[in-house]
Amino acid sequence: MRTTTTTAVLTCLLAGLVAGCGSGGGSESADEMLEDANAAMRALKSVRIDSTSTAAQGGTVTVRLVTDLKSRCTAKATFSQGGSLEQIRTGETDYVRPDRAYLESRRPGGVTGEQRLWIRTSADAAQPGDGLSSCTRPFASFGTAEKGKSTRVGGREAVELTVSDEEDRGGKYTFSVATQGEPHLLKVVYEGADYDTSTSFTDFDEPLDVRPPKSSEVIDGQHAPQ
Repeated sequence: MRTTTTTAVLTCLLAGLVAGCGSGGGSESADEMLEDANAAMRALKSVRIDSTSTAAQGGTVTVRLVTDLKSRCTAKATFSQGGSLEQIRTGETDYVRPDRAYLESRRPGGVTGEQRLWIRTSADAAQPGDGLSSCTRPFASFGTAEKGKSTRVGGREAVELTVSDEEDRGGKYTFSVATQGEPHLLKVVYEGADYDTSTSFTDFDEPLDVRPPKSSEVIDGQHAPQ
């Protein structure tokens, strides 16, 4: 799954489990288990994704994304340097709401009063590094997986699979794949030279209700203050 699960806004900041004994997964190879997990994730109609990324030079971003994995999702990014950024995506439209602390941290003295308005903009205008989330995830296998230890994630039995990314200066991924019920990805930990990310997956196929904000709370992007 070659994807950055979280991005930082304007700063280019990217993106105690109880261990069991031995390795799980029965007779399947690690590569087969990872491919089965990615197939199960691609088949989902909705999922919640929570991630925390920490840059090697400091700074943390946490992101909560609830998505249909197609074109409808909600997200909230919270930044250690201050503030948060909310997003609602409905098809081709993004609604984005930075809070006062977020705006103040980037434009000191430029904000008066609370910030409750959503900015409407085209989803096509989103760019890498702007802090907005995509509703989609590729869930594609890469590299060669190796089985690790058995574990539990969110109360479910799982096995850890490790994959090293040779194209990423030795970046290492640890995938926790459920061994009970559907073989969902339950957690992914990435350790790299520039940043580390921990991502968890929950609320598989739960009902999803994504709606635009009230029209009285929305301003058009071209009229938003710069």
